[in-house]
Amino acid sequence: MRGLGKRLADSASAFNAVVGNPNLRWMVLAWTGSVLAQFGFLIAVSVYAYEAGGDKAVGLLFLVRLVPAALIAPFAGLLGDRYRRERVLLVTNLTRFALTAAAAALVYASAPHTTVYAVAVAATIATSPYRSAQAALTPTLARTAEELTAANAVVSGVESIAFFVGPAIAGLLLAVASTGTVFAVTAAVLLLSAACIPLIRVDSTPDEAKAPGAEASTIMSEALAGFRTVFANRPLRVMVGIFTAGTLVIGAVQLYIVVVAIELLGLGTSGVGYLNAADGVGAVIGAIGALSLTGVRRLSPAFMVSVLVMGVSISVVGLWPVTAVALVMFGLFGFASSFEDVAGFTLVQRAVPEEVLARVFGVLQMLWFGSMGIGAALAPVLISWLGLKHALAVTGLVLPVLVLVAWRRVARIDAESPAPDEADLRVLASVPIFAPLPGASLEHLASRLVPLRLEPGSVVVREGDAGDRFYIVAEGDVEVSQEGAPLSTLGAGDHFGEIALLRDVPRTATVTARTSVVLYALDRDDFLAAVTGHQPSADAAESVVSARLAGVAATRSTPTSG
Repeated sequence: MRGLGKRLADSASAFNAVVGNPNLRWMVLAWTGSVLAQFGFLIAVSVYAYEAGGDKAVGLLFLVRLVPAALIAPFAGLLGDRYRRERVLLVTNLTRFALTAAAAALVYASAPHTTVYAVAVAATIATSPYRSAQAALTPTLARTAEELTAANAVVSGVESIAFFVGPAIAGLLLAVASTGTVFAVTAAVLLLSAACIPLIRVDSTPDEAKAPGAEASTIMSEALAGFRTVFANRPLRVMVGIFTAGTLVIGAVQLYIVVVAIELLGLGTSGVGYLNAADGVGAVIGAIGALSLTGVRRLSPAFMVSVLVMGVSISVVGLWPVTAVALVMFGLFGFASSFEDVAGFTLVQRAVPEEVLARVFGVLQMLWFGSMGIGAALAPVLISWLGLKHALAVTGLVLPVLVLVAWRRVARIDAESPAPDEADLRVLASVPIFAPLPGASLEHLASRLVPLRLEPGSVVVREGDAGDRFYIVAEGDVEVSQEGAPLSTLGAGDHFGEIALLRDVPRTATVTARTSVVLYALDRDDFLAAVTGHQPSADAAESVVSARLAGVAATRSTPTSG
């Protein structure tokens, strides 16, 4: 009980940290408006299509909206890696605002239905870059690993709540007003969401140098980098496959709920609402419960157990078709799906390099859209072939089988991303160049540190050599000399090696171990990616380099570095 109490206290603390982090707070508020508008708009468009052409029009419009969004998602993810991610969020929501407002104007003007459909499809496609850019931006905004997990849990919770709150609000508005009014209200919500985004302050940005004048072949190659990243990392590839299978089951469940309520349990159409509500409430509770994952370093067990529970809960509905059991099982399904979502997102954010993260989430979006549609299409085929009860049982059993087969492979994601030692984090944070970095970036750097133990007299770097590493002194002393003349002594907490890396010049001094020393080495690429990609760190590094070079030139007595 004491351990549970501590975990709950840590979860509350992490949630408070998310609220207390202005950047995360504005990101969550913007997401709230975005996802409420998304689900509300979906209901309004569906009602408009039904009134214009019946259920066939609704189904056709759903397909026409879904397929282009799925195909465009990987390319939409490229935007989040080529441009400032907060700008991608802003432009996305402003574009959605303009298209939704246009849909309202067209409805009020009694424009042809096909014109309204075209604008609705365009608005759906315009949504594509938002989720991938936001998922890639979150690690930059989070100051610690705990905040990252908590932020993912809050985002998942907001989406779960919006899943039934957005349609409920749209339904109430449709009861007293026209679809045009709902479109107009949705546009206003998107505008409020967009207004939150400029309040997000981001210093770390992707390299925009390649943006202007990029050739089509280059754009295609960069867009496919998300696919290459997923397929090159076997544990990640297997995890994404299981994630996709889970989404396929979610798509099937959307249809199963209707058939179970009406045919299996005899609850009528109102039963559909009850079972959907159970699923939604379970998802909200699951998102809140997922806050307990904050501070947990090994997330693969939580991810895999969640997928297992999702499958078992659906199978139980088929094996034990009782209303009370169905309500509990669909609630449990929603609960587990939220845990899967939070653990899966965080695992991907930990495993994927920051520079391709948005593109990887673009790939995931494409797979999610496609698997949702496939799941919804397969469900009636399975019902026709096996009968409803057996279809539920078979669909649910797919996930436990996948979990048993792939558990060890997915667990390697945790093994390949070991938790950095707290002492390593403190050492990095004590270096002025790294002190401004977000917590997630510090953790990544800490995992890349290479400890070195050297005996007295060992030469660490030699004047005139090419620079390949940055060094931090953890224990002992080193002597800095230039042209054979001693300049200074560096001790624990000092650092050297940044001049050659940042100026791209040969080593400017020789550094030799005076005593037995312990050093932390950071490879050139890791150092440059962290420092040059975060403006406050770049400014701090520039100040250090300029001060050292100026000091050496003036007095030849100020400590310098190789």
